[in-house]
Amino acid sequence: MRCPRCGSPISDIHAKPSCVNYSCDYSTAGFPMVDGQPVLIDFEASVFARESYREAHGSVMTRDVAGRSLGSRLHRFTFGGNPVAASNCEKFVALLKKDSARPVVLVVGGATVGSGADSLYNDPDIEVVGSDVFSSENTALVADAHRLPFHDATFDGVWIQAVLEHVLEPATVAAEIHRVLKPKGLVYAETPFMQQVHERAYDFSRFTRSGHRWLFRHFAEVEAGAVTGAGVALLWSIRYFSRTLGAGDKMSRIVTLPFFWLRFLDRFGKSRARADAAGGVYFMGRRAEQAILPSEMPLYYDVQARA
Repeated sequence: MRCPRCGSPISDIHAKPSCVNYSCDYSTAGFPMVDGQPVLIDFEASVFARESYREAHGSVMTRDVAGRSLGSRLHRFTFGGNPVAASNCEKFVALLKKDSARPVVLVVGGATVGSGADSLYNDPDIEVVGSDVFSSENTALVADAHRLPFHDATFDGVWIQAVLEHVLEPATVAAEIHRVLKPKGLVYAETPFMQQVHERAYDFSRFTRSGHRWLFRHFAEVEAGAVTGAGVALLWSIRYFSRTLGAGDKMSRIVTLPFFWLRFLDRFGKSRARADAAGGVYFMGRRAEQAILPSEMPLYYDVQARA
């Protein structure tokens, strides 16, 4: 691991982590520890303040990591699971193991295991390094994805699911993923498109399928598409429409519950039409040395109609 400020090595990582570069501020100030995990964030360049990590877990909002709350259970019943991610995760794992006998995968936003990501975590031949902006039993360290505290070409794969909408500069994060991946390393990303704000002050961006592709323009596409279709997007709209009429968070979940069947219609959507109305999109690709050209983007959209 390396200092997120200057890139120098970090000493005493498990007790009192600090930068070995004496001219760096983190040489003297060091980095906080939360639940025995180092908080390797350059706070001057982050939306997260050092003071936040003096509290338990350092989370700016209440988190249901285990997914056992009533709200989480209602959400799963209404919106369903993520079969697209589950299928893609199996492909991701197979490609990783084809390239390496013991692949190491960085999970960005891994405090909670993402829906459909079980194959990644359950494979004994894959070493998973979990990171997030708060600690949990699934993380090894706390980090801001804008400045990943890892040396170049460290990982065989990066898994980043439902995270890029919560970062200030998605392109910077994509560049960091590119940097820490080994040559031809694999990335899998899922990001919302037609979905309302769900992390309050920490929710910033949305992407079409084409916009998502351009975000990962320094990667060669393996596969891409919609995660959920117009049915799930409509469920989100019903829930948030009820909130604009005065329903609180819990009541809006109950109001949306009778419409759960809408999500089953997503399986009938055509490729491009489904992506145009998708609740979210995914991209799987390999680290490349050259970016795709801007002139390729119109064709990228057109070929979706023939997929």
